Amino acid sequence: MDVPEIKMVVGLGNPGKEYVDTRHNVGFKVIDSLSEALKIDVGKKKFGSCLGTGEFAGKKLILLKPMLFMNCSGQATATAAGFYKLAASDLLVVLDDMALSAGRVRVRMRGSSGGHNGLADVIEKLGTDNIGRLRIGIGQNNEREARDYVLSKPAKAEKPLLDEAIIKARDAVLCWVEYGIRATMNKFNPS
Repeated sequence: MDVPEIKMVVGLGNPGKEYVDTRHNVGFKVIDSLSEALKIDVGKKKFGSCLGTGEFAGKKLILLKPMLFMNCSGQATATAAGFYKLAASDLLVVLDDMALSAGRVRVRMRGSSGGHNGLADVIEKLGTDNIGRLRIGIGQNNEREARDYVLSKPAKAEKPLLDEAIIKARDAVLCWVEYGIRATMNKFNPS
């Protein structure tokens, strides 16, 4: 009997009601969108995370929301990846990015954390930067401290852009699962 290929999508965010609709939690929102679209319940508590498993495109799909706060997401991610014996290429991390304008998405197969502490922790705990990542633009407000900006809720004008980006990111994740990172980059990255 063939064992299906396993892919894991890690959405970064912060646990707690006060963070639910903040810019920093778009990674969680993408996981929630995938959960709804694929009917995968992400309510199971394991590895310091909320987790769900299901299938898509003939592959086992794990949806993971680390619940150890953004900057400590790496341990939960590494523990889950170790448990399922996943290679770095079987992971996709979904996160917010202030360097991208609100609503843009960008997929990369490797690279630095770009100053994102949650991704930096994932890279450190996994011991490699060869991890796929899907960044969702939240824009930048130069008048506020970065921490205050990412932990605040989007302005009314930004909300439709972010809602659209969450759907686009969900579709990019599904493309990644089915066709791989290069095809996803070609289809979803801005030219």
